[in-house]
Amino acid sequence: MGRPHKALLDRARIGETALQLVDEKGDFSIPEVARRLGVQTASVYHHVDGRAGVIELLRERVTEAMDPDTLRDAPWDEALAAWAHSYRAAFAAHPRTIPMLMTAPVRAPRALAQYDQVAGLLLDAGFAPEAVLAVITGLDNLVLGSALDMSAPERMWEAAGAADAPRLAAAQNAAGPDRADTAFGLTLAGYLAHLRALRADRATAP
Repeated sequence: MGRPHKALLDRARIGETALQLVDEKGDFSIPEVARRLGVQTASVYHHVDGRAGVIELLRERVTEAMDPDTLRDAPWDEALAAWAHSYRAAFAAHPRTIPMLMTAPVRAPRALAQYDQVAGLLLDAGFAPEAVLAVITGLDNLVLGSALDMSAPERMWEAAGAADAPRLAAAQNAAGPDRADTAFGLTLAGYLAHLRALRADRATAP
């Protein structure tokens, strides 16, 4: 028989299959990935460095949907806001990946490249080198928390009325649709305002 035109197994197929499992079940195992691909578990290990390697394939796959071009050709705060929206949308499509990705070191080249762009954007804007990781981590927390919130019910508080929590019930009734989007816009605007103040303080420091 001739050699098949398409490889039976590669890193892209492993990552895509693991992502499908996480979207469906909230987790994956390498034997499950192998079964779904119709290969032996040992074959998967030939392509990845165990579970940690598959987690980085998940990160790489989700990061593909983020737009690094948002970090170019704009004032730093506008660029950061646009990137945050792209980042949030990518992870909102796969919210069950967030717990495992937030607790694993970032090694995926595509993700590292985007974080490096963000670091460069902040340094070029005049932020202190020692502040850059705190700024990035804070943005991570804001974006990923909001991405999880997008998968939550629109009405998060089951306060029926005056007997339960009258002021909360009234606030929820007045909030209208798109609670998660409104909250994200409010929080991101506040975070960026704080960053502008930090940058201004450093610029005027003796």
